[in-house]
Amino acid sequence: MEIDKTTIQDLNIFGGEDHRSVFSKINFTTTSQGEAQLKYHLSHPLHSIEAILNVQQILRLILNKEAEWTQRISNGTVMMVERFFETQLNPIPNRPEFFQAQIYRILNSSDFSVIKFSMQHCFDFIRGLKETAALWKECQLPKPLQKNIDNIISLTEKEELSCIVKFGSAKEMSVIETLRLAYFMKYRFKPSMRKLLDIHAELDAWYGMAMAVKNLGLQFPVFENTDHPVLELKGLRHLLLEHPVPYDVKMDERQHFIFLTGANMAGKSTFIKSMGIAVFLAHIGMGVPAESMKLSLFDGLLSNINIMDNITKGESYFYNEVQRIKSTVNKINDGRKWLILIDELFKGTNVEDAMKCSLLVIEGLIKIPHSLFILSTHLYEISQSLQQQSHIMFRYFETTINNEEFSFNYHLKEGVSNDRLGYLILKKEGVVNLLEGL
Repeated sequence: MEIDKTTIQDLNIFGGEDHRSVFSKINFTTTSQGEAQLKYHLSHPLHSIEAILNVQQILRLILNKEAEWTQRISNGTVMMVERFFETQLNPIPNRPEFFQAQIYRILNSSDFSVIKFSMQHCFDFIRGLKETAALWKECQLPKPLQKNIDNIISLTEKEELSCIVKFGSAKEMSVIETLRLAYFMKYRFKPSMRKLLDIHAELDAWYGMAMAVKNLGLQFPVFENTDHPVLELKGLRHLLLEHPVPYDVKMDERQHFIFLTGANMAGKSTFIKSMGIAVFLAHIGMGVPAESMKLSLFDGLLSNINIMDNITKGESYFYNEVQRIKSTVNKINDGRKWLILIDELFKGTNVEDAMKCSLLVIEGLIKIPHSLFILSTHLYEISQSLQQQSHIMFRYFETTINNEEFSFNYHLKEGVSNDRLGYLILKKEGVVNLLEGL
């Protein structure tokens, strides 16, 4: 699924002004290398249902093996393995005998201390990977996981590594055995160890994703192999909120446009981002924050939420809104399936101009049946001109006002809202009194 930097920023995939992000929420990896690999997955949504289902199956398999998952490999273990190959040491003897080994230990005591400590971590790393590979004996595995397990087995089935099977820990090894293992690791096994480190980073990323599914109560979505866009969610919630209100949504080629209204703070932006995050997570193979989700494979996801002006280029807010819409139309007018999220279109111009421009854009976007659109606006007046459009669903978030006090229930309802709270918010926050007292 294609996604650009603007959309990644709009959906807070890697961070926002409040430092909350989808990444930080689902990051249950145990090593910094696994964390980096998880970032890679979030930066590269998948492009086929087969690839997505492979990841889903891997996460399910890891969840089934969670109790048996090796605890030998920690972040410190991986760091010390990497540091060993970067550390300058006096040449380690090849296959030393007793006296040669003892002389090296005495004359190079500081180097030997590094070697002994490093071999404990190399031992645990290799042993942990072999234990991981053993979890999947006689199991039918998805191709990406099978490839990694096969590589672990082929790379670690070396005679020089037999000590890792023979002993329970590196502490049981003699000086001779420690030096022999260190020589092999340092001078002959470095490229293979790099490959094993990469494999473990991938395994740790998948493990972190699986733990996120478990700890956050996520559900795996069901993909439909269809030429038409489909998106159906029950109990959808925003991943980053502590007490989110769930939504039920269904969109397809018959009704592929949601016209969303409601007052400020009523929940429009939260809903739009919830939809985007769910579709995004589904396309990296993750579970989603919903009771259930059914969707088609989307070729792309684009948002128009946090548009900024550009003072250095002399570009206004409205100009950048127009350029974003232009870029969006050029991209999605290609017969592929896209999900488009637009929050408060044309905020950078006057109301009359915004209404005219918004109506023009909406009537144009409706003509693209292979994509789904969610657009929020305060310009409820233009809904009258759109009532005859059968492809549009009109939804709103209700505001309750009682004695100039307002409250929100954040429930998505059918219809159009004409609520406007700007003046009441100014009054509630004391701004009106401050101004009147000047």
